[in-house]
Formats: sequence, C-alpha cells, structure tokens
Amino acid sequence: MTSKEIRQQFIDFFKNKQHTFVPSSPVVPQDDPTLLFTNAGMNQFKDVFLEKGTRSYNRAVNSQKCIRVSGKHNDLEEVGHDTYHHTFFEMLGNWSFGDYYKKEAIQFAWELLTDVWKLPKNKLYATVYTTDDEAAELWESETDIHPKNILRFGEEDNFWEMGATGPCGPCSEIHIDLGPEYDDGNHDGDCFVNSGCARYIEIWNLVFIQYYRDEDGKLHNLPKKHVDTGAGFERLVAILQNKASNYATDLFTPVIDHIQQFTQLVYGEKINQPPFHVIADHVRMLTFSIADGGLPSNDGRGYVMRRILRRAARYGRKLDILEPFIYKLVSTVIDVMGDAFPEIRERQDHIEAVIKSEEEHFNRTLDRGLEIFDKITNELKNERKIVFPGTEVFKLYDTYGFPTDLTRIMAEEEGMELDMKGFEEEMEAQRQRARAAAKFDSKFSGDLNWITLNEGSDSRFVGYEDLAIETHIMSYAVSEDYTRIVLKETPFYAESGGQIGDQGMISGDGFELQVKDTQKEGDHIIHLCKPANDFKPVSDKVVAEVVSYNRMNTAKNHTATHLLHAALRNVLGEHVTQAGSLVEPDRLRFDFTHFEKITDEQIINIESIVNQKIQQNISLEVAQQKFDEAKKRGAMALFGEKYSEVVRTIQIADFSLELCGGTHVRSTGEIGLFIITYESSIASGVRRIEAITGPRALDYAQNAKQTLQQLSHILNTGEEALVQKTNQILADKKKIEKELQRKTKQELNSNITDLLQNTETINGIDVLIHRLEEVDMDQMKELGDKIREQNKNTAALLISENAGKITLVCVVSDDLIKNKQIKAGELINEVAKVAGGGGGGRPHLATAGAKNSSKLDESIVKFKSLINSA
Repeated sequence: MTSKEIRQQFIDFFKNKQHTFVPSSPVVPQDDPTLLFTNAGMNQFKDVFLEKGTRSYNRAVNSQKCIRVSGKHNDLEEVGHDTYHHTFFEMLGNWSFGDYYKKEAIQFAWELLTDVWKLPKNKLYATVYTTDDEAAELWESETDIHPKNILRFGEEDNFWEMGATGPCGPCSEIHIDLGPEYDDGNHDGDCFVNSGCARYIEIWNLVFIQYYRDEDGKLHNLPKKHVDTGAGFERLVAILQNKASNYATDLFTPVIDHIQQFTQLVYGEKINQPPFHVIADHVRMLTFSIADGGLPSNDGRGYVMRRILRRAARYGRKLDILEPFIYKLVSTVIDVMGDAFPEIRERQDHIEAVIKSEEEHFNRTLDRGLEIFDKITNELKNERKIVFPGTEVFKLYDTYGFPTDLTRIMAEEEGMELDMKGFEEEMEAQRQRARAAAKFDSKFSGDLNWITLNEGSDSRFVGYEDLAIETHIMSYAVSEDYTRIVLKETPFYAESGGQIGDQGMISGDGFELQVKDTQKEGDHIIHLCKPANDFKPVSDKVVAEVVSYNRMNTAKNHTATHLLHAALRNVLGEHVTQAGSLVEPDRLRFDFTHFEKITDEQIINIESIVNQKIQQNISLEVAQQKFDEAKKRGAMALFGEKYSEVVRTIQIADFSLELCGGTHVRSTGEIGLFIITYESSIASGVRRIEAITGPRALDYAQNAKQTLQQLSHILNTGEEALVQKTNQILADKKKIEKELQRKTKQELNSNITDLLQNTETINGIDVLIHRLEEVDMDQMKELGDKIREQNKNTAALLISENAGKITLVCVVSDDLIKNKQIKAGELINEVAKVAGGGGGGRPHLATAGAKNSSKLDESIVKFKSLINSA
C-alpha cells in the first residue's frame, strides 16, 4: 500500500463509523496563544473540550499536520539520528465530543489494526494508566488481545496532557513488537515496551479526556468526557510497508533520491544516513510551516524555523553541498503530499523563495562565523590559552549555526579544547528565555468568576446590519482589568482576520459601561469593558451600541485592504499573497509575500488602481457558501486561517474575491480616497504597506498641499519646479561644504609645525593635546595620521566640540606601540569615560565620543597621567 492509500483508508474507516472528516488546521496556530506550533490533532478542538465552542458534529476524523521541536515531546538535535522521530509529522486521529468513550475507542482501534490492516495480534501491546481499571477490563472484554500484553504504566507514560495547563486524562497506548532484530541497544536493562528500545514502537494513543489541569496543577472534571486519539502516520506507513525505517517509506524516499542527485553519494552507506534523514525531515517541516504563515526570524517560532533550516544546511555541508539546495527539494515534498494538503502546492513559489533567501543569508553568516573562529583562536594563542570559552562556543552555535562537534574539530586542529560546561550554562539560559517567550499573554488568562444570568445560546453577531440593538446579558465577570460581558446578540465585531474589535457602550438599568475592546473566546464574544468593581445589574436588559464613526472608518480600511491585495497581484505578480493585516479606524497595514523592494513607480501604479476602483463606486457582493465551492470560484483565503464549512465571501466585481468575516462598506465609493504612506521589508520575503483612507487620507492630502505651497513661497518658485530648485540648493550646499573642507584641510596641514611646538614631555614621551573648532571626525583622523607618521616618540589627543557633540581622536607613534606597549585604543577609552563617553580603536589610532564638556579638563589630566604611568 502507498502512503496515500493508508491515509485514505484511515479516514474512510472512521467516516463509515459516522465520523465527519475535518481538514487539518494550520501548523502555525491562529487562535491559541499557548502554542508555538500545532503539536497534536486535538489542538483545534480544545475549545470544545473546555465547552467554550461547539461543532455541528460529535464525531470527527482527520490527518493533522503537527510540529514538535521542543519540550518533552522531542529533542531537535536527535532528529535524524534514529528512524522514527520527526520535527514534522502527521497525526491520524478520531474524536468523540461527549459521544462514545473508552469502549468504542478501543473497539475501533483494534478493528482497524487487526481486521483491516491485518497486523499480527500477538505482536500488539496495550498499555493503560496504572489506576485505569476500566480501560484494562475493556481491552480484555472487547478485543482478543492476549491478557499478558495488557500492561500498566504511570503518569509519565500513560497520562496525556497537551501542556502545563489544559485538557488531559489517562491514555491507552498501542505498541507493536517489530522483532529482536530491531533492538538497537540504546536502552538500560531489558528491551521491552516503554524501555526506550527501538524494537517496541508506539503506533497509536487513545486519550480519554476527562480533566482540565489549571495553572496550579489541580485537576478538574470536564463537563463531558471526550476521546482524542493519535496514530503516528509515518510509523504506521513504515510498519504497513514492511520498512525498517520511516525514511525508507514512500513519504521520504523521493526526497532522499532528490538529495542523492545533488551529492552523487549513496544513501545506503550508513555513515551518510543521518544527513539525508535530517535534510529530508527538515524540508518537510519548513514547507508546511511557511505555507501556513510562519517565517524564519530571530525570536519565537521564527527562531525555531531558522534554527531548523540552518541545521539542515549544516548537514548539507557534511554531504559537500555548499550552495543553497534545500529550496529545490520543496517541489518533491509537494509531489508526495500536495494532494492531501493542497495549500503547499498553492504557495510553492513563496515557500521556495523564503527558504532560498534564508539559505543564501546563512551561507554568508557561516563564512562570517569562520572569520570569528579564526579571530578568537588567534587571540587565545596570543594569550597562551588552550581552552576555547563556552560563551564563544555558544555564540558560534547560536548566531552562526556552528554545531559543537564542528567547533570541537576545528579547535582540536588548533590544539585547544572546548569549555563545554560554559556552553551548557549558556544553552540553559537560552532555554529559560525560550520558555519565557512561549508564555504568550492572553486577555482571558487566569480564573474568572463568571456569573450566569441566562442559560442558552449567546453571542449571535448582528453587527453587519445593526450598530445599536436591545439585547440581554447572558453572563459577566468582574476583575481588576476589565468587566467582561457576554450578550445574547451583539452588534460588536470581535477582533478577527486582522480587524480590531469594536468599541462602544453597553447601558442598562442604572449603569453605563464603556466597551474598550471586543474579543472571541471559542464561540463566545467577550465585551471587555472599563472596570466597574461594583457592577451588579438589576436587570439583564441592555442597549448595546457600537461607535459608528470608528466602525465606518474601519470598514473603509478593510475594504481597501481587499482592493490593495488585488492591485498588488495585478502589478507585482500572482505570487503575492497576504501574510497578515491590521485594520483600524485610522489606518490599515497589509503584509504580503514579495522579495524585492517596490519601486516608486509601482507604488504610484498600485495606488492609482485602488483609487480607480474607488471612483467606479462598485457595489460589494456578500455571500455565504460552502468553503469548497468558494475555493472553486477562486476566492482567496488568508495565510494559515482556519475556516468553517460555510464561509462568507466578499466580491468586488471581477477584481477581487476573498473569504472574509469582517465588516465592509456597501460600495467602494464610500472609501473616498486611498493613500499609501509607508512600504518596507519586515522579514525575508515579506513586505509591509501602510495606508490611509477616507477623512485621514483627505487630511493627509490637504496637509501635503499646504506644505508644498509653503515651500513654493519660501523658495520663490512654482510647485512644478520645487524638486529642481531643491536639488540645485542641495548641490550648491554640497559644493560649498566641499570647498570649506578643502580649505580647512589646507589650514590644518599647514599648521602641523606650529601644533608640534605645543608638545610637552611626559615620562620621556612627546605629548600633544590640541582643541579644534568646526572640524569633523574624518579631518581629525587625517590630521592625527600625519602627526603620527611625521613624528616618533609621540602621543597626541585631539579634541573637537561641534554643535554640542564632543569628538576625541588619539594617535600613538609606531615606536611607542612597539617599545612601551602604549595603545591608542586603551588610552581613548579611559579618557572618554571621564567625560561620560566611550570609544576604542586600533593601537595606532582610536576615536571616541563624550557628552560632558565640563569634564574635558579632567579628561586631559587623565590622558597625561596614563602617559606618565606607561
């Protein structure tokens, strides 16, 4: 069987058991601030387990894209060195939301494994939590597994939890005995289930979710019991294809074959296998994370992505691949997995461009790292040290991508050893920083005492049509930061899709609350109101009213982002896709995929196209339809966004068609005017445009006109000649400055002889201290060089004050450097400190800046004392 057939068999099996197929959620979570990456199939159903959200089905099946690169789940540095751990993998799963429980979950798993896939029953083992008698009894009564193959384990092995907090519960794992030939010896004692022996592999985990662990570690019963299962797809494929390694399956072999084409090396040679494994694994992770909106960067999940990309590139060098190559493997990953996950095929150009850019940058960084290594070793040799500091090992590892084994080999060649203790201390400090960075803030964190006034459904959004309604409070919670209110119906739009949450007022009998923000938590719309510690409504009836001026301007900016998106694709190319946005009343911000700076001409063209569509006053067509139908019509979807089965589409003639739940104008003419105010790069392959519309754009245009009129009056020229006149003034200014510098240089050079008459002898050394006026740094350095070159046994300190800025230059003649070890860099640093500054440089010439001019005399005294003690 092929991997495609195995995946489909799993899905079809559970569809026949009345499960609804649910597409995989993005690996870059859009609505869970506690996760760097989606790491389990249940992540997208977390709100259901917490009763903060609902689904139209109570049984589900899917193949979830997962990334595990940290914490207890995996150790990145080990991936590629065994046959079954991965950074990216698929998790086949079936779920029950308060429907069936342990009995059916066990029955289904056993039927699929033994009746459909015909795995040998005597080779299968079931583990249960040590106190879970119910699960142990069900394995005996509902299957024909051998009783001795039912094993009990403790919390570490058989109690599942997504993280430090959240849904959790006992689990029952299914393991398979691959045979004694798979015993790799990498375990303590006997080779058995959960011993760390590769002979026994976990293939399916049946999690029985019945608890929620709070921030204090306490377990609370969930209102309903749920089932969450996860079967490692790659492992199942290896077993069903009778392969000794996941990397020998058809999920990986096409990628490995592609790598062999680059290297002309034979993958079967064991010494080459880890680099092949690492590269094949990592390119899959990068392909999916970039497709879902992730980007390599220096913090958070972007840092993890960059680290993985650089790890793959480093292993490429072990195969003597020195040029960028990882991006070329993306097409092969897409050939293997693009049918199951079409988003990677749709974004292939973007994925390849991001990876290629990162590879090119890393190659330059790696070369820079080699220079740093040489500099460090030379300094250590000069100081006759043989231990390479742990801080420098970490710097090479973290900043320049050097693995410690590479640094060790290079150090040994120089007769040095590594300070690994210092390196580990730096690594632990980094882990602490990473753990702290992963704890994202949330407006909904902490335990809140919610008071329920009404039972039943809530949070029905009616704000597309009405901005003020009469409604009812369903529940509320009072805390120091906000008074939170949930309404039966609401006109307030909750922050989503880049559009900020609405503001306004909620008023009732005896109270009036200012709504500062509106957010979603699961299916609930939370109105975050100004704190009111004494809030206790006597009636649940309220009037909810959105600030119409803000909403109207937000709608203008939101529709403008759709027009901008289409205009960008029209001008720059079809590769442009949205990578993020922010829509507020005062401005819009739009991030998109593109690898070149946008020219001024292109910006004008983009701006013109959007304004043309505004002038055409095109009516927007808003429709609700099934997601698949909308995609077939060509509707654009947001990067990494999770969509329901029925979606809302916004169409602007034949110019723009996007999936969007936000608020919009009725016709483009309401936008009024569109002006781009800013364009820049924000990440590799991603650029940002900021723009304004409506009243803000009109104010901007009027202010610009007034400024032009003022400049025209000041420069005594017409507006059409302003640029020419300004360029002429700047050219004249530059000419005058150049002439002034020439005369100053002549004057300085002619006065060197006079300057040297002011030297004094200190400790047998000729010392010159001189103050200059209106002289820049370059002129001072040139003067200092001439003094140093023309005189022996000389140390000079030049001082200049210009527009409140103090500049210091120190020079030392070559003979003093050689004979007395006097160094300009050391002198200038000490002298500048006295005047509240700092600096440095080379032994013969150094520069510094200072802030406190009243301390300059003390700095001069310090300079003389340093010479005197030399």
